[in-house]
Amino acid sequence: MLTLLRKLFRLDNHSKKETPVNNESAEQVFKKKNNNQSSQKVSNTSEAGTVDMKKFLIAGLGNIGPKYENTRHNIGFKVLDYIAKHEDLSWETVKLGDITTLKKKGRTFIMLKPSTYMNLSGKAVKYWMEKENIPVENLLVVTDDLNLDFGTFRIKTQGSSGGHNGLKDIQATLGNGKYPRFRFGISDAFSKGRQVDYVLGEWTAEEESVLIERLEKAKQAVESYGLAGASNTMNAFNGK
Repeated sequence: MLTLLRKLFRLDNHSKKETPVNNESAEQVFKKKNNNQSSQKVSNTSEAGTVDMKKFLIAGLGNIGPKYENTRHNIGFKVLDYIAKHEDLSWETVKLGDITTLKKKGRTFIMLKPSTYMNLSGKAVKYWMEKENIPVENLLVVTDDLNLDFGTFRIKTQGSSGGHNGLKDIQATLGNGKYPRFRFGISDAFSKGRQVDYVLGEWTAEEESVLIERLEKAKQAVESYGLAGASNTMNAFNGK
C-alpha cells in the first residue's frame, strides 16, 4: 500500500512538471521563447543606431572661393566663420565641405560649409546628417534672405524655399521642406533685373559696420537653438 502511494505521488509530481504554464502548449512556449530572442536582437540593433539628440548640424550656405567670400549670398559662411573665430576653432576640409565642431554646455554643434556651391547644397547637408546620425529637427540651415530687412532674423522649423536655390536643393534632396532654417535678411535694395548682381555683390561699408553686431547676435541665436530649443530661440530672435 505504501509503495502504491509513493508511485502515485511521483506520477502526480511528474505530471505537474510537464503541464505548460497558462495552458500553453509546448510548441507555443517554444515559439514565444524564440520570438523574445528575436525581439532582443532587433532592440539591440535599434540601440546601436540611436540618434544623439544633443548633437546638431549647423549648415551655413554659400559659394566657395575668394570671389564669393564677402558677398551677401555667403552670409551662411560668414556666420559660421564668425562663430569659429570667436570660439578659436579650426576648419578641416572633408568630403563635400569644411567642418568644425563646437562643444558647449553638453551640446555638440557640427558646423558645415558645403563645397558643392549654393545650388547643390542638399548633397552635402544630407551626407553629413546621415554620417553623423543627426535627425532633421537638429539641422539648422543658415542662409540669406532678400525678403527680410538687412540684419533681421527669421528662424523657422519648416517652410518653402522662397525661391532660394540653396534651400530649393535641400528641399529636393530631403524630399520636403520640413527642416529648420535661419534666414538672415540682406534686404531687396536693388533695381529691377539686378537681383543676381546684388546677392553676388559685396557688402557696402555701411553694411559692414552693422554686420559686426549682427554676427554676434547670429552666434547667440545658433547657440540658443541647440541649448534652449527652437521655440525659445524663435521667440527671442525672430524679427530682431
